[in-house]
Amino acid sequence: MSKEKPSIPKGTRDFGPAVVAKRNYIFGVIRRTFEKFGYLPLETPAMEQLSVLTGKYGDEGDQLIFKVLNSGDFLSKTKQEDIEQGYKHLTRKISEKALRYDLTVPFARFVVMNRNEITFPFKRYQIQPVWRADRPQKGRYREFYQCDADVVGTNSLLCEAEIVQMINEVLTHLGLTDFTIKINHRGVLAGIAEAIGEKGREGEICVAIDKLDKIGREGVRKELLERGISEEAVGKLEPLYDLNGSSENKLEQLQSILGETPEGQRGLNDLRDVWTYLEGLQSKALTAQNESGEERLMLDVTLARGLSYYTGCIFEVKVNNVSMGSISGGGRYDNLTGMFGLPGVSGVGFSFGVDRIYDVLEELQLFPDSSQQSTRALIVQFDKEAEKYALPVLQQLRDAGISSEIYPEAAKLKKQMGYADQKSIPYVILIGSEEMASGKLKLRDMKQGEQQDLTVDEIIAKLK
Repeated sequence: MSKEKPSIPKGTRDFGPAVVAKRNYIFGVIRRTFEKFGYLPLETPAMEQLSVLTGKYGDEGDQLIFKVLNSGDFLSKTKQEDIEQGYKHLTRKISEKALRYDLTVPFARFVVMNRNEITFPFKRYQIQPVWRADRPQKGRYREFYQCDADVVGTNSLLCEAEIVQMINEVLTHLGLTDFTIKINHRGVLAGIAEAIGEKGREGEICVAIDKLDKIGREGVRKELLERGISEEAVGKLEPLYDLNGSSENKLEQLQSILGETPEGQRGLNDLRDVWTYLEGLQSKALTAQNESGEERLMLDVTLARGLSYYTGCIFEVKVNNVSMGSISGGGRYDNLTGMFGLPGVSGVGFSFGVDRIYDVLEELQLFPDSSQQSTRALIVQFDKEAEKYALPVLQQLRDAGISSEIYPEAAKLKKQMGYADQKSIPYVILIGSEEMASGKLKLRDMKQGEQQDLTVDEIIAKLK
């Protein structure tokens, strides 16, 4: 009988030690930044009640929720007519739980369930895997990590300003310099549509305008007309294509384009407030420039993500020197918890695309050597006597906080050094009869190829 060849489900991945170390480096930078800004860690179960998740992502999203079969004989409560009524009806009979689809709905559920215990405004970050019953393809997985930060229970635009700061700080600490934080406002988009006489059609208008760089003004004009936007309205959009100068200059130019539209004025006032907060915070995102000389924080009136969800400021982040989609995005929402019967809780949040950030850092070779090291020193030993001598040395190193290991058997020097090389261990300590007699051990720097005779205390001082 042949043994079955092991495999993993399509759309999932194993992460070996080297990849996990790099991912943990990214998570570490993000986590430290979030906590510096007062965000608290939150974890929710991998499984939620199916009823909590369904109806929150639209029909297409509901199809992509991974359902979990009830334990035991999951067919015991079903009848033939349940099967005949179709899979949607049957699913509710045989599955009460599901794997979480995102981190937002579980967060909303947590806030509602714990509203009397948590302190508002409530700042939380969450770094956990989510699952989608999607068709696997390049760059699209069935299991992947999301990395969210939200603050709920306040309308203050200081939160938006701090999000800009956090994005800028995380990416800068990861070694990225040429990236753009794009910002817009749902009210500005609504105001544009209203000002040209096409109220409520901002989504269609923005889809076309977003292609300006690719298809030019005439191409945008043609697409807008094909979408049923009137000739007069298309003409009124022309000044938008000529917005120039700094973001503050663009805000002034938008003032005349939007006229007295209430939504448009709300959007402009909110964006001005964000800039005012950033100036007060002396944010580096305001003063930094990209390699092209453009502002790092940029007002982009064509940015139109999440129109059915976001109600205020919206964000998107792009790295400019790689071919990659956005690596972060988010915005302000007014009714996160309304889906669970607690209306009126405003919040703002965003998420980092960790897989995309990983690919960017890999392509630009920005992972530091230290992100891949788990062991700092390896003790090489040649016989039982050397092993006995090495064990207390090993413990001294570990007590000093230096991650260390000993090669577990008296193998040839070439094999032990090869082990250190393959694991990128930067230092090797050699212990032979001469070293045991003198009390000075050989410390070899694997990168420089240099070697010193040092006492254990001197080795610890050098490695720390």
